[in-house]
Amino acid sequence: MTQQAKQTVIVGGGVIGAFTAYYLQQTGRQVTIVDKGLFGKGCSHGNCGYVSPSHVMPLPRPGQIMNGIKGMFTTQRALRIQPRLSLSFWGWMLKFASRCNQRDMLEAGHARHALLHSAAALYREVIAKENLQVEFKRDGLLFVFRDKHEFEHYRESDRWLRDNFGVAATPLEGSDALTSFEPALKPGLAGAWLYEIDSHLRPDRLMSEMKRILLERGVKIIEKCEVTGFVPAGGRASAVTASGQQISGDEFVVCTGSWTPFLNEQLGCRIPIQPGKGYSITMARPKLCPRYPMILEECHVAITPFEAGYRVGSTMEFAGYDTRLNPKRLSYLRTGAAQYLHEATAEPVEEEWYGWRPMTWDGKPYIDRSPRYSNVWVAAGHNMLGISMGTSTGKLVTEMLDNKPTHIDLKPFRIGR
Repeated sequence: MTQQAKQTVIVGGGVIGAFTAYYLQQTGRQVTIVDKGLFGKGCSHGNCGYVSPSHVMPLPRPGQIMNGIKGMFTTQRALRIQPRLSLSFWGWMLKFASRCNQRDMLEAGHARHALLHSAAALYREVIAKENLQVEFKRDGLLFVFRDKHEFEHYRESDRWLRDNFGVAATPLEGSDALTSFEPALKPGLAGAWLYEIDSHLRPDRLMSEMKRILLERGVKIIEKCEVTGFVPAGGRASAVTASGQQISGDEFVVCTGSWTPFLNEQLGCRIPIQPGKGYSITMARPKLCPRYPMILEECHVAITPFEAGYRVGSTMEFAGYDTRLNPKRLSYLRTGAAQYLHEATAEPVEEEWYGWRPMTWDGKPYIDRSPRYSNVWVAAGHNMLGISMGTSTGKLVTEMLDNKPTHIDLKPFRIGR
């Protein structure tokens, strides 16, 4: 007599939920994804698509407190804090401020590096194995500087990454070297640092491909169905309550990104996530389109060339769960890119977009079991790196649910840290 397959319910259909489902279904489980909106249409949809082992440094780092203060009084900065009365937000900010030091930055860096390094290798494996049509390019990522002083100052960051994590960039010093390497950039720039270990893909294509594969393999996807809680059953959960119905399961994984705090009471813990609003504009490729994806460092605007499109994105706006598409933030992307590129934008514009990044005060996600239910797990709070950490998180959650040794140390990601 064969053992009945476990019924696993994943709450959240973003990139973390998708790869969690991908790895779990390979173990023979019957997997159901429940999403309050449409699968893959949240923060996983319109970001810049970087798979970036170079992004080891967390947002809380030396110097960010002053950046945050300046960001309260202007819209012309990548980091913007909208002044508002919110005890939870200011409590989160105090915790964030306490982590803006070298020691805590290094601790977070080691945790992030483990997830990023694993994810990059797993992406190469999954994309090849499944023949995913996601415009995956292993061209590296350019960190571009206008100012000579800022370019030289970045040597310290590159040295820190090299010495502590073996993550090293190739410098392109001076305007001539840079424009020869990437002709789409304007002359007169100070230089750039090329992280050849990085790659990029088109995130909306990734999510559509993942949906196709998951459905082909029997994963059930329920859309426009909001999970509001769990049905308790003696220290375990027997079902989730969602839009007036109950969806039963043997085990549950919460992958709800920025929405996770709304389940804090149900989970029996506090997951301190704040929504960090990012923006992007997707358009046709300019005639002189960059070959390389790049981050324009002084303004922190990101550029991603796709095969049949082009995206300008980034910014970090702490404005709560504000659903407005702020035209000033979109304008910031355009004017920032125009300082570096011959053709910063093009027509027609396909989409103007925002998404809420799930920001934690220490720059690390939460990947752990709920303290209230023995069969409920959380995988959320990946900051700006949901795409970059998607595969490794999915594999890690699967190892946890199978009670197997994990390929990454879980301690840095525990709840209640």
